[in-house]
Amino acid sequence: MSVHPTLRYQDPDAAIALLRDALGFTVAAAHRDDAGAVQHAELVQGGGAVLIGPRREGDRFATGRAVIYVVVDDPDAHHDRAVAAGAQVVMGLTDQDYGSREYAVVDGEDNVWSFGTYRPGTAP
Repeated sequence: MSVHPTLRYQDPDAAIALLRDALGFTVAAAHRDDAGAVQHAELVQGGGAVLIGPRREGDRFATGRAVIYVVVDDPDAHHDRAVAAGAQVVMGLTDQDYGSREYAVVDGEDNVWSFGTYRPGTAP
């Protein structure tokens, strides 16, 4: 089994741009309607993927604010790329007491994206 967070955005294009340009995700797929609006997008990084879609009134799959954690091998370089691209850092580079080095940014719709070396599900 694999887990893929799914987020709904008022502005999916802005979310995709941040994830691609500042946070190093690759757009694996972006499906648009006839007017060019994103209906479904898949962005990948490492072995994981996040799914992006539009927020619609009454959508039972609509999401609220979320916190997403992404494992990266070099959080310092990842942080520097995000800062250079204008990402809003909400937690600077931090060495956690559980051995992870992490930082976090917030996207334009108040979702927090944390990046670090901690690998959930692995033995210490």
